[in-house]
Amino acid sequence: MEEMENARWRDLDKLLTRPGNLVSPNFEPRKELREDLQEYVKVLVVGAGGLGCELLKDLALSGFKKLEVIDMDTIEVSNLNRQFLFRMQDVGQPKAVVAARRVMERVSGVNIVPHFCRIEDKDSEFYRVFDIIALGLDSIEARSYINAVVCSFLEYDSDDKPLEETIKPMVDGGTEGFKGHARVILPGMTACFECTVWLFPPQVKFPLCTLAETPRTAAHCIEYAHLIQWDEEHRGKTFDADNSEHMQWVYSQALKRAELYGISGVTYSFTQGVVKNIVPAIAATNAIISSTCALEALKIVTGFSKILSNYSTYNSIAGLHTSVSEFVKENDCLVCGPGVLIELDTTVTLQKFMDLLAEHPMLKMSRTSVMYQGNNLYMQAPPVLEEMTRSNLQIPLFELMGKVPKDVVHVNGTTNIDDKKSSASRKVRVTFKGIADEVTDMDTACGG
Repeated sequence: MEEMENARWRDLDKLLTRPGNLVSPNFEPRKELREDLQEYVKVLVVGAGGLGCELLKDLALSGFKKLEVIDMDTIEVSNLNRQFLFRMQDVGQPKAVVAARRVMERVSGVNIVPHFCRIEDKDSEFYRVFDIIALGLDSIEARSYINAVVCSFLEYDSDDKPLEETIKPMVDGGTEGFKGHARVILPGMTACFECTVWLFPPQVKFPLCTLAETPRTAAHCIEYAHLIQWDEEHRGKTFDADNSEHMQWVYSQALKRAELYGISGVTYSFTQGVVKNIVPAIAATNAIISSTCALEALKIVTGFSKILSNYSTYNSIAGLHTSVSEFVKENDCLVCGPGVLIELDTTVTLQKFMDLLAEHPMLKMSRTSVMYQGNNLYMQAPPVLEEMTRSNLQIPLFELMGKVPKDVVHVNGTTNIDDKKSSASRKVRVTFKGIADEVTDMDTACGG
């Protein structure tokens, strides 16, 4: 049995037991690396769609044995052409659950824990326990959320240098038809997602006059039903793109409007694609990008080779083209930077501090929860925590922070910048007027 197990990992052992010129500086070739990889390293795969299925398979076959996967979607017939872990009998079941079960059936020894829920349903402590987070997502908003959570773990020293033990690596993959990318994000060291959000083209928006008066395409009919008719007939009810009944209503209304104007092409799957901005996916592209991401994850935890620096692209529309670019971290990034600096009086209460966050031009945060050194100063939810921390609102923040002259406070809430609302985590560097100077003067007087 042991000989069979060793034979199974023969190629992996060759990578981990041999020195080389391209290895990471701290790499020590030894057989025990594989055992450590399998016993101690925990990886979270975010998304169990086309890319997520490939990632789970590749990571399991690369020696990772402790995997978890999170996805809120259920399997649809349209998924089956590229999400190879699913079968017709799986339609309607949670993607995360089925994907985990299928990989465990085929790869002995691996344990995959599925989570059928929204990524926002898990608190930050859930994400903290993983050594690497691999993203197989299809939306900018989801990537931005995970990026913010991971960057919230990052701490800086007094010289604004990232503390290595607080860096949680991410490997991000994305595909669009015959094109794709794979990137490595080391918060504080490389550009995070927010540093390079400009890479993603803005979503196509149609003029409302075109949607209402002169629709010419199936997309126009769908967006009219989505953006105009829904609000007219469901006043006060928020449209949920992940609610099948809501989507079915938009599809039926769009189909009626298309028939009225003699427009073809409105289908349920196309309606989903327009409303959720879904890009067509190709199985081969998913497989290639996933293999790159899995390899980078293996390199990060073992060091057998230098990691990608730090963004690779793949394009097979005409022939085959790959390239690597190095994107530089934005030093003043609101997400992965050392944090926004706010100077306060020692008398400012926690409630007043939260009000200032809402007014701050760079933050504009509402429905705020505040944490300091792992302690909840105030939590918006759940209700039991809100009630437990409510009494802190009238206490000066200076006292809640233990009368520390300056330190970082972690804030979670909703940002509203450029009329765009989104969930966000931010670091705020709080200093108190006069206190920091007094401490510095005292240290100098004492020879500190």
